Amino acid sequence: MRNQIIESWVNQFTQDLYVRAVSKVSDPELAMDLVQDTFLAAVEKFSTFKGNSSPKTWLLSILNHKIIDHYRGKIKQPIYPGDQIVSDFFDENGDWLPEHQPMGWHENNENLLDNEAFLSVLTKCMDALPDLWKNCINLKYMLDKKSEEVCQELGITTSNYWQISHRAKLQLRACIEKNCLT
Repeated sequence: MRNQIIESWVNQFTQDLYVRAVSKVSDPELAMDLVQDTFLAAVEKFSTFKGNSSPKTWLLSILNHKIIDHYRGKIKQPIYPGDQIVSDFFDENGDWLPEHQPMGWHENNENLLDNEAFLSVLTKCMDALPDLWKNCINLKYMLDKKSEEVCQELGITTSNYWQISHRAKLQLRACIEKNCLT
């Protein structure tokens, strides 16, 4: 009975779970792994499902926890040494200090996002960032979310957010300067 129910859930909800996972992790293979982990957890915890919510809601809840666990695991990986170096480049608001502002950018920065060559390099540099860093930058600067919202979505602390954000900006700067402005 249990196996038949789980099998019907797999048939009904795999695509919905996959779409949700891809939207959160931006990696199709990782998304599929997370969906598989969700169904494995559902099999293990099947006896706890009381039917107070729909099966899809229950499975989405499990998936959300799997996604959060994935990002928490990424946070524990060593990122980049030298917090002092990071604070030397930015002020308390996260803006570049004038003496460390990227060279050659400020002359036309109103038009940089209209420049196809620059956007191509920016995309490649963003793709080179660790997943957590990329998601942090995308949520904050591309989707214009508040810092608190970014922390909540990624399951990180405020101090982790600021460290990740600063480090990602430094890496993006170096990558862009190397590939675009030379």
